[in-house]
Amino acid sequence: MSELEILERLRARARPFPRSGVRLGIGDDCAIFAARKGEELLITTDLLLEGVHFERGSHPPATLGRKALARALSDIAAMGGQARLCLVSLAAPRWAGRGFIDGFFRGLLGLASRYKVTLAGGDLTQSEALACDVVVCGAVERGGALTRSGARAGDRIYVSGVLGGSALGLRTRRGAAWRRHAAPEPRLELGALLRRLGATAAIDLSDGLALDLHRLAKASGVAASVHLPLPVFPGASFEEVLHGGEDYELLFTVRPGVVVPEAHGGVPLTCIGAMRRGRPGALELFGRPLAPVGWDPFRKRDR
Repeated sequence: MSELEILERLRARARPFPRSGVRLGIGDDCAIFAARKGEELLITTDLLLEGVHFERGSHPPATLGRKALARALSDIAAMGGQARLCLVSLAAPRWAGRGFIDGFFRGLLGLASRYKVTLAGGDLTQSEALACDVVVCGAVERGGALTRSGARAGDRIYVSGVLGGSALGLRTRRGAAWRRHAAPEPRLELGALLRRLGATAAIDLSDGLALDLHRLAKASGVAASVHLPLPVFPGASFEEVLHGGEDYELLFTVRPGVVVPEAHGGVPLTCIGAMRRGRPGALELFGRPLAPVGWDPFRKRDR
């Protein structure tokens, strides 16, 4: 299958959604996107690499395509935004034939359709190993984006969902935990709710609770204390809960007195501690120091 054939097949399957703001999509040198008045754009990118983020044969192609987009959508969710369009660059090895490429984009476009995200372009090439880079453009009301830097001492710390499931799935390769690892759910509706609640800071849990909480606390210039029970995926170890990564839940903070619902859309929201004065980024777990360890592609450790 030639590049032109792939592009024609994608153009037929990826027509712009009416409210996406995409004026021109696949087929030209650039996509044309018209932002609405009073909005700011949110732009993120996420790599999915064979041998780093997945092994060949571990995921069906549709699952892999879905996950490639879900990872980037999670960043938009963490900032309380609405995703509008995506650009997908795919470097496919020779073993990835028509069936694989069709399946990959079927999974990606299925998730895109659910959230009305238009596939507006990208790039295609061949390589020795499979690599995919997904760029997502979203939007948020001007001045309304959630960031990592707004938390203050006294703010309560919350997390969505249950933690450690993805790491457990990667370790066991079976059951609900494996499905959690292979098909993460971007919390876009929750991100919008957090913005309405007046959340002070937020981050998505891509690299582990300890490391991502450290990042949020450091950006906000405060320390963090985890002193309440953590929501644990059944069967996950405490190590997997704290450091496993790829849960793609939302970690967020709110001012004291803000009423946070117990759940949203069936996803539990759990208070796990509070921000405090102290060295920026310092963590405590039940009164003892917690190392900010998690997934780091430049550090040798098991994921």
